[in-house]
Amino acid sequence: MQRLLLLFTLATMPLFSHAIEEPDFAVIQQLDAAVELRRYAPYVVAEVVLDVPPEEAGSQAFPILAGYIFGKNKGEKKFAMTAPVTQTAAPLRMDMTAPVTQASVAGGIRVQFVLPKGVTLANAPEPVDPRVQLREVPAGSWAVIRYSGAWSQANDQEQLEKLKASLAAAGVVTQGEPVLARYNAPFTPWFLRRNEIWLALR
Repeated sequence: MQRLLLLFTLATMPLFSHAIEEPDFAVIQQLDAAVELRRYAPYVVAEVVLDVPPEEAGSQAFPILAGYIFGKNKGEKKFAMTAPVTQTAAPLRMDMTAPVTQASVAGGIRVQFVLPKGVTLANAPEPVDPRVQLREVPAGSWAVIRYSGAWSQANDQEQLEKLKASLAAAGVVTQGEPVLARYNAPFTPWFLRRNEIWLALR
C-alpha cells in the first residue's frame, strides 16, 4: 500500500518547481549568481525523524509524510503538494527555545513536508501515524545556494563548500546543520532539478 501511495504521489507532483506553493520569503541580499540571503516567514511542516543513513532518509520518509497529506489524519483531510521537501541532521541536543516536538529532538535525520499557507498548528488535523509530528518553523534568515544536478552526497557536498566559501568572502556567519531542500519529483531530469542548501544566519 505504501509503495502504491508513493508512486501516486510522485506521479502527481509537478515537473517544475514554480507550479507548486513555497513558503513566503524575501531576498535580503544577493551575494553572487547562486547564493542569496533570505528572510522566511513562519510556516508549518509535517515531519518525521528517522534513524537511517542520510542517503536513505528521503525514500523512507516520503511515503510516511505523503500518507499524512493525502488523508492519513484525523478528519481525513487532503492537502496539495508543496515545496520544498527538506532534510537535515537532527542532533541529540537542539535550541530548546524553538517550538520543537519530542520526536524532533531524537537523533537521526529529519525530513519535512511544508504544509500549505493557511495551515496552522491550531487547525491542522492530527496525524494518525505517530511518527508524523507537526511543527511551526519560526521566521528566520538563511543563506541559500541554488543548484541543479543529481541528488548525491558528492554534488551536495560540493555545493555546500561553494556556499561556505561565498559566505566567508562576504563575512557572513552561520550556525547549525545544513538543510537540503528538494523542489522536484525524482523523475525530473537532473539538469532541470532545483536543489538548494540552506544555512541559518547567526
